[in-house]
Amino acid sequence: MLSDDAFTTSFLKESAKRLSERRRAFTVGLARVGIRCLEGNAGLFCWMDLSPMLKEPTAHEELTLWRVIVNEVKLNVSPGTSFHCAEPGWFRVCFANIDDETMEVALRRIREFVGRANLAEAQPKKKSWQGPRLRLSLSKRFEDLSVMSPHHLLSPHSPLVKAAN
Repeated sequence: MLSDDAFTTSFLKESAKRLSERRRAFTVGLARVGIRCLEGNAGLFCWMDLSPMLKEPTAHEELTLWRVIVNEVKLNVSPGTSFHCAEPGWFRVCFANIDDETMEVALRRIREFVGRANLAEAQPKKKSWQGPRLRLSLSKRFEDLSVMSPHHLLSPHSPLVKAAN
């Protein structure tokens, strides 16, 4: 199959087209609820900016928001700190491995979450969310490297957490 030049050329062209269309649809859906994304021209993922939802612009608050998104919203996103983002509040969302229906479910969940967050801002503060504690785990090798490396302040690799309904 891979030795068939006509097939591979056609496949790669169609794949790039579909990824570009999915990216456009996803980022337009996010923009409708006020979430901006970094510009891109295709790719397998996008970066969405949820920094306005942070109580403070810190990595700790980003991870707190990430836990809420994974546990309550049930979306599999990765916090920017896992990719050494300098600004807290950026989240990586992969849209390459989902179909259109799943993308619509994800966008609906994001819309509902942003709507709840906006409503909560307008109302008096209540008890903070308490749920299962997720944490980023580091391998022993990473700990060893961080002690011996001048780059010990770098974040861990992406946590790939699958959120279940």
